[in-house]
Amino acid sequence: MLTAAVSFALTAAGVAVAGLRAYRRRYLSATRWFAVALLPAGLYLTGLFPVARTIGSEIADWATALVFDPRVWTGIALLAVSAGLLATTRWVGRRAVDHAEPGPAATGPAPARPAVPAAPARPPAGKAGKAGKTGKADKPAKAGKRDDGLGGEFADIEEILRRRGI
Repeated sequence: MLTAAVSFALTAAGVAVAGLRAYRRRYLSATRWFAVALLPAGLYLTGLFPVARTIGSEIADWATALVFDPRVWTGIALLAVSAGLLATTRWVGRRAVDHAEPGPAATGPAPARPAVPAAPARPPAGKAGKAGKTGKADKPAKAGKRDDGLGGEFADIEEILRRRGI
């Protein structure tokens, strides 16, 4: 009986606050207060308060067993070992894949990337692209240009695109 009285009192208080918010023309806030105000009455009428009490009691029993029962600590240790093994095998698997792929510089250290991108290659004299037709010469790369970290990796592709006028 006390649970019912408290539930409906909380609902009435929430509806009153929602009414004050609506009176002040704060309709969005009033709607939120009204929605929250309906929760205690709804929980009581559906019988979920005893369920919440049971769940709280079970969590308290589990926490007490966690502190004092060595069997629970053994289970936690097993879970930690399992997580550690899974993480280690994943890390080792990724390293094995990285080392298994032979790169172009697999025989020695990686070549250093230039600090400034290389100047664009000029097309052969007989096969001038659009720049040869208009009479404008290709401009060399600006010295102050920011290095995007790609270095000469895309130089071949850029050269092909320039030759085709793209």
